[in-house]
Amino acid sequence: MARYIGPVCKLCRREGFKMFLKGERCFTPKCAFERRAFAPGEHGRAGAGRGGSDRASDYARQLRAKQQARRTYGVLEAQFRRYFGVAQSRRGLTGLNLLQTLEQRLDNVVYRMGYAVNRAEARQLVSHGHFTVNGRRTNIPSMLVNPNDVVEVRENSRQKPFFKELSDYAEKRACASWLDRDLKSLSGKFLRLPERAEIDGNLNEQLIVEYYSR
Repeated sequence: MARYIGPVCKLCRREGFKMFLKGERCFTPKCAFERRAFAPGEHGRAGAGRGGSDRASDYARQLRAKQQARRTYGVLEAQFRRYFGVAQSRRGLTGLNLLQTLEQRLDNVVYRMGYAVNRAEARQLVSHGHFTVNGRRTNIPSMLVNPNDVVEVRENSRQKPFFKELSDYAEKRACASWLDRDLKSLSGKFLRLPERAEIDGNLNEQLIVEYYSR
């Protein structure tokens, strides 16, 4: 299973905004983005290559928008392109369909429920088989969760120290409004697809559509 294993703080600095890829560290003064809020590399301080630059071409802005979304959700290029194809085949706005498809990923749903500090941890928990969907154990982080599906921590996993303390930790984290969470049973229900206002406002889906429509 391919995944990015490089320094994630550089990704936030490159895209110019916090993607909270380090979990709790992102909320402390140790956050690399707070200490060095410029792009990595020898030209970073001058703002060279930043997607928000007035000098950036249309292609550069489209590429940055695509990279921001891909890195936010921890998806590699080939899979992201497949998601775009899925979005095109659905009725409605392609850009919104793409973001909704990314939000349907099982690792993202686990993260949105507050059962992981970031999507990387959620991906690892799912990969190790700690979650079930509608009562069936799954270890596929990219699985798409649909409305009325129930996601919960597997019975055997609840005896592990991490999950014994999970409800207390998750209680401090907000659950997405399009999900219904039950901390006592460490479960949650996918109520509906999120609306655009409920998805990260830093993402520009229109530029992504333009990028793939070149």
